[in-house]
Amino acid sequence: MTQPTFNDTFLKACRGEAHDHVPVWYMRQAGRSQPEYRKIKEKYSLFEITHQPELCAYVTKLPVDQYNNDAAILYKDIMTPLPAIGVDVEIKSGIGPVIDNPIRSKGDVEKLGMINPEEDVPYVLDTIKLLREQLTVPLISFGGAPFTLASYMIEGGPSKNYNKTKAFMYAEPEAWHMLMDKLGDVTITYVKSQIAAGAQAIQIFDSWVGALNVADYRAFVKPVMNRIFTELRKENVPLIMFGVGASHLANEWNDLPLDVVGLDWRLSVNEARERGIQKTVQGNLDPAILLAPWNVIEERAKAILDQGMQSDNFIFNLGHGVFPEVNPDTLRRLTAFVHEYSAKHSR
Repeated sequence: MTQPTFNDTFLKACRGEAHDHVPVWYMRQAGRSQPEYRKIKEKYSLFEITHQPELCAYVTKLPVDQYNNDAAILYKDIMTPLPAIGVDVEIKSGIGPVIDNPIRSKGDVEKLGMINPEEDVPYVLDTIKLLREQLTVPLISFGGAPFTLASYMIEGGPSKNYNKTKAFMYAEPEAWHMLMDKLGDVTITYVKSQIAAGAQAIQIFDSWVGALNVADYRAFVKPVMNRIFTELRKENVPLIMFGVGASHLANEWNDLPLDVVGLDWRLSVNEARERGIQKTVQGNLDPAILLAPWNVIEERAKAILDQGMQSDNFIFNLGHGVFPEVNPDTLRRLTAFVHEYSAKHSR
């Protein structure tokens, strides 16, 4: 029996190499909107799914099989490494991560430990190894960026304005930088272990960093991000940066030693290019548009493709994650449209 051909279109686009169609994958493509996943969730929590490599690999691979995407993204949560360093995290349905022992002082930061991935999260590494045997597309894994992890750790859960986080940053700069350094070390160690296990690309999610202005980002966050990407660069896999509501930081990310700047729906590909971002860009259909009629989805996707296809440095994605209400057939149809349209209209 012949082995299926490995589809490396996504990796080529990350590196700006020529390829025959625009690659597509979707943030939160695994789970949420899929009936098969919902059935699994009736029996298992997110925590329980991620601790069972065979089941987690199935959930990760399902959207690739269903939608014909050009990459898989590992099903897990950005909070996964935190229990190992002494943070009690519970994922509460309808709320998100909740932390009972929030960071309030320099002393709290000093108590944080370090992660040993092989001992603390072996199930993540085992899932990656399993998927590398099963997939014929690249496997993306990920980590949460220090600011976003810190925001959960300080707020005690999700927040609308991150007032406690920013107040800690301004009032306790020494403790803040210590926290950034510790979380930077955790991110580097955790991500490197995923690459060693077989992850072929890494996306760093700084989901909530858009709460900061450019000056504060440069002073309080960018140094640790530069250190993280400088270290991960040595691993020779594509590195992607993404945050929500952070268009004003896109040029800051462009300065970092990474390969792909993720755009949410607020900043168009053309605007990013006009700002001088020459790295590969990824994005950026507003996920809410997936709930619109097909003619609207197609029109909006076509507009993004027409901008993105002006160079080989483009990956089609959403501007944030798939909603639970999205019909899986819509994602299947959108993937086919991106593939067909880009193959027909490529330069």
